[in-house]
Amino acid sequence: MGDNNTLGEHNTPKPARRVSAVVVPLLGLLAVIVGLIVAWNTQSTDFGWFAYAPLSNQVFTGNGAAFVSQGTQFGLAVTVLGLLLLAFWAGLAVGRRR
Repeated sequence: MGDNNTLGEHNTPKPARRVSAVVVPLLGLLAVIVGLIVAWNTQSTDFGWFAYAPLSNQVFTGNGAAFVSQGTQFGLAVTVLGLLLLAFWAGLAVGRRR
């Protein structure tokens, strides 16, 4: 028995806290790794050109105004979400200690 515990009282964390203390950082780390793999494997090095064509009655619509492919953008977005999840978990862990 500890100094502040009565008979039969224990200060053990609840099972849900123990599970979330392991699952949340693993999910965040997994999201970072998957996002980096997707971003690395979908890099595009193709650069094209287009010309001004005033007499054609067609409207030019590009695939986006970025120099990276949509797969790379998706991978980087997943990586950022994983890093945000890890930062949120770290903030909760530091806050619980105090």
